[in-house]
Amino acid sequence: PHPETTTSSSASIGLPPTPCFIGTVPPSPPHRMAAALASSRCCRRPSLLTTDRRRSSVARCALSGGKGNSFSWKECAISVALSVGLITVPPTFGWSAHAYPLEPVIPDISVLISGPPIKDPGALLRYALPIDNKAIREVQKPLEDITDSLKVSGVRALDSVERNVRQASRALTNGRSLILSGLAESKRANGEKTLDKLAVGLEELQRIIEDRNRNAVAPKQKELLNYVGTVEEDMVDGFPYEVPEEYNNMPLLKGRATVDMTVKIKDNPNVEDCVFRIVLDGYNAPVTSGNFVDLVERKFYDGMEIQRADGFVVQTGDPEGPAEGFIDPSTGKSRTIPLEIMVDGDKAPIYGETLEELGLYKAQTKLPFNAFGTMAMAREEFDDNSASSQVFWLLKESELTPSNSNILDGRYSVFGYVTENEDFLADLKVGDVIESIQVVSGLDNLVNPSYKIVG
Repeated sequence: PHPETTTSSSASIGLPPTPCFIGTVPPSPPHRMAAALASSRCCRRPSLLTTDRRRSSVARCALSGGKGNSFSWKECAISVALSVGLITVPPTFGWSAHAYPLEPVIPDISVLISGPPIKDPGALLRYALPIDNKAIREVQKPLEDITDSLKVSGVRALDSVERNVRQASRALTNGRSLILSGLAESKRANGEKTLDKLAVGLEELQRIIEDRNRNAVAPKQKELLNYVGTVEEDMVDGFPYEVPEEYNNMPLLKGRATVDMTVKIKDNPNVEDCVFRIVLDGYNAPVTSGNFVDLVERKFYDGMEIQRADGFVVQTGDPEGPAEGFIDPSTGKSRTIPLEIMVDGDKAPIYGETLEELGLYKAQTKLPFNAFGTMAMAREEFDDNSASSQVFWLLKESELTPSNSNILDGRYSVFGYVTENEDFLADLKVGDVIESIQVVSGLDNLVNPSYKIVG
């Protein structure tokens, strides 16, 4: 690897051996060819990605000053995407390298790129829950659409927001009995209370609109969507499937957990320190999430530096010494976990093989690489089951690399999203220190916790 692009042995897990190929963890050989095509425009050492995706006020992050952007990432990403497309279109549609009669490709392409991607991490987590209740989704959708309504300038946006609120209120009133029937019996009382809070909150939001208080809309929207998410989680009755026997004794997260990652920023006048809130999804990645929570409880990541920060991913998890992953002190051996991919429509994850290897080129993953701050496991290029402790957060714009037509979905195990302060991931640099990662909720969903074993 190029000396300027690697800082530790983490480069051999989940990082491309070709330093010019920005923006991916290890690609297959055809994608390296695409990288070479794009290298004339992209093979430069840029400054860390800068962004104006700043929020006016972000809790627990201290900011000062500003930055300029000296590198056109959009240009570069488009170049890479076009190059990858030129090389990899046949495999994308299930063709082999042999010659066969041509078939129409327009319908396939339209399937891959139809519709705008869902980029909000909260929405992705809500839709990833193992539930099937149309009534609550009809409340959720117009509340999420408020985000687009607020893109209109001035108070004119409030007219559109009001339509969203009326639609959500009508859906809640008409669908309340169906929503209640979908609650798990053990969680019914909590679900009913949350629905009452949601109804009251919708009335409060209506008054906010009547007062033409645009600035108060987004915070109230977030509160209401949190209520919706709570109701939806109360519809999940136990863990929905059996983990395969060969992985059943590993640490498993049978549900969800939330962690706070505190990072101390070095040599950056724009950010002093920040707390990133991360939701881990054990419903769709129980082995991967369980492994991470187990390491968090061991304090494995506390004091560890950020080891890669190139404007496309932020990565850490490579311990000091020759080992590239976690060595379990009770066994003295490296602990690795399998590739774990949940496909939309399946009842359980696929283990040990990429979707490409299975020929599932257009399958939709339940946890896609859509959101800025998507969290996934790094691994060795040619070993699907080599992930251990190295994790990365993707910094991407979904429009340039839409889900299921990029080289990440279906090849790497996504197991969570940064839900607070995700924008500030782009400010992290190599050498910044993770002061701590702490589980703030959901630890009771961890089974087989190896951190409790002495040794």
